[in-house]
Amino acid sequence: MNEKIEAHLALTRKHRSFKQAIEVKCAPVFLRDVWFKKSFVTTGGKCLVNGASGSRLLNHYCWKNETQDFDPEQALVDYFHHCQAENAGKTAPLVATALPSETAFAIECRNTFNYFHFISEALCQLTLVAEAGVQGPIYFHYPNSNDKTRLFAFAFIEALFPELADRVIFERAPFHHAEVVLPYSFGPSYYHLPVTQSAELDAFAPSKTLWKGRVATRASHGILAMNSVDSTLYALRARGLQAIAGMDFSHLPRRFWVGREEGQARPRHMKGENEIFDLLGLFGFQHVAFENLTPLEQIALMANAEVMISYHGAGFANMLFAAPETYVIELGTLQTATTRWGDFWRLANASQCHYVSFFADYNSKTPLADPVFATDGIVPVHLSPSGLAQVMSFVVSLLGQPPALTRVEDVRRVAAQLVQVGAPTQARMVIEQNPHAAESDLSTCLTLSECCEALDDRTGQLAALYSAYRIDPSRWQTLVSVIWCARALSDLETVRAALDVFRDSFPEQFHNFSKDRPWIKAQLRSKARKA
Repeated sequence: MNEKIEAHLALTRKHRSFKQAIEVKCAPVFLRDVWFKKSFVTTGGKCLVNGASGSRLLNHYCWKNETQDFDPEQALVDYFHHCQAENAGKTAPLVATALPSETAFAIECRNTFNYFHFISEALCQLTLVAEAGVQGPIYFHYPNSNDKTRLFAFAFIEALFPELADRVIFERAPFHHAEVVLPYSFGPSYYHLPVTQSAELDAFAPSKTLWKGRVATRASHGILAMNSVDSTLYALRARGLQAIAGMDFSHLPRRFWVGREEGQARPRHMKGENEIFDLLGLFGFQHVAFENLTPLEQIALMANAEVMISYHGAGFANMLFAAPETYVIELGTLQTATTRWGDFWRLANASQCHYVSFFADYNSKTPLADPVFATDGIVPVHLSPSGLAQVMSFVVSLLGQPPALTRVEDVRRVAAQLVQVGAPTQARMVIEQNPHAAESDLSTCLTLSECCEALDDRTGQLAALYSAYRIDPSRWQTLVSVIWCARALSDLETVRAALDVFRDSFPEQFHNFSKDRPWIKAQLRSKARKA
């Protein structure tokens, strides 16, 4: 199971992670003959490929046709390729005159009981009502029965959109509008529009292994979705932070564990929850349940948080309101990594908080078997004693209280994790607290070098590189790092000495390194003249 987790993380980092997030414009569009069916929309009898519901439609199309005598994925690729050709030179028509005052604004909902889907896909679209300029009713359409609609939906509308609340109508699908304005996300339009009419994204993609650019595979659609942020999410974040400005929320903790309130959230308790909370309590963490807080308290809790930690759940949607310096730590499983992880990326990208995920065991009778979502649903997390030790070592180190770690591999792991999440100061503290690791372990020395470089401590970086080379003099890459670091320090004596060793010990690599860098030969000549 660990090998599967590591393989998935490596694949995601190498082939699914854009170099930076892409902002996608959302705009109000005026349509005729619109049906809201379940959690998607048709207009003129055709499905509207729009945002998250559009991605679900593409998946549904392939699933429904997987037994047919054609390749449904290739059919989609061909369809979008045809769209790109057909749309060359065309522009979307703009409404030139004011719409009738009674024109409705309608929003499609995945459902009205899942907090994540409602906040990140539906509520955010209310930010477009003013831009649409309509004064008619505002509909939320959803497929679930009315008795499943949760009170948080009404509460967040009243808290963040008080000027619109009296116009909002919750109406179950199917529902027909002869004319309506609805929010449209231009993410899927990347595959509808020709190259000349939308930005090229290949420069941001990590590789072409899964991302196929303009070729509209489902993998490419998914990669774009997980690396992009709809403009309405930025707008909702801004509205939420504005709503709490100037208010006193000093009663809320800054370090907290998020649990679930019995009867208000789906029961999915983590095995090991009591054990981790007992330890977190020693470091000032309090227990909170989002269900017991008002909408503005939930926003303020995240906006002022230092560290939030919990097992996977819809409450992580609240990291939309977190501060850039906040650490949001999620405990999940391989299943959440493969099916849910990317959905939350856009929220972290919108807030720029530090979203950190640990992937632990399954709390099931068959923890080494991959669950089937259709029958097993989301399987809860089991945090074993070993997992608990690893998570707590990371958390307390992040708080600036690094533990004494006997095993070198533990020092190496925690320090590397801290560097990965942007905490070089704490990573260096872990290594300094456990000096035996840097004395014997190459990886720890190289991690210390990264820390020093991030903190602009070139002297410390050079010392760490010296130690790394002493531990493993067969690694020529360390000599290259020594050369660059010493050059940044203007330590020409060290540069020349390292070049000498590099040339004598690794002649082939030295030749490749020096052939397009005339300053290297100049340094060696300078040393020869001095000799």
